[in-house]
Amino acid sequence: MSSEGPNLRERRRTETQRVIQSHAMRLFIEHGYDATTVNHVARASGVSTMTVYRHFPTKEDLVLHDRFDLLIAARVAARPADESLVRRIGRTLVETTRTVVGPGDDTPGALSSSEKDLLLARLRLMIDTPALRARHLDRQFATQKAIVDALLGDAPDPEAEFRTWVAASTCLAAMLVALMRWAQEDGRPDLPGLIAAALGAAFGDDFN
Repeated sequence: MSSEGPNLRERRRTETQRVIQSHAMRLFIEHGYDATTVNHVARASGVSTMTVYRHFPTKEDLVLHDRFDLLIAARVAARPADESLVRRIGRTLVETTRTVVGPGDDTPGALSSSEKDLLLARLRLMIDTPALRARHLDRQFATQKAIVDALLGDAPDPEAEFRTWVAASTCLAAMLVALMRWAQEDGRPDLPGLIAAALGAAFGDDFN
């Protein structure tokens, strides 16, 4: 039986994922997404192909995988219940992005410069690769479901469920437009501000 605690195991798992994903992105950029195989990624990462698949079930996940769905779900559930659905979801997306990306490297918990570069590279590759754009739709559906489940629980009223799905999908669509703009401008704009602006354009409200 392993003597490692869950926190140590999770840190090791996260670090293994980071290493594999970093090598995968380097190979995709250098050789092209279609020309790079999972076997190439495994060799570059110093792990077995099975280990890659254990952490990233599909090749597309090497680009699109992140850890944000559970964080977004927890935060949206914690927002005041008297807010509108759009505001609860939209403000959660803006504030979670501000926490994760941050206005600078000294923001507690924010991505480092190298992690921001990796995020930019992933976004650019997703925008430019049809297979990744298609897979992104699947992942966005999973994020929508995480938000809906967090807000409504296991047995929602059908009408409330319908409204929540509409709000979640529309907010995430606005966020995607902001992410694309951020990638096209090499990460220079303030990403939380861009997301707030996209949400404001869609809903006519202030999401900052």
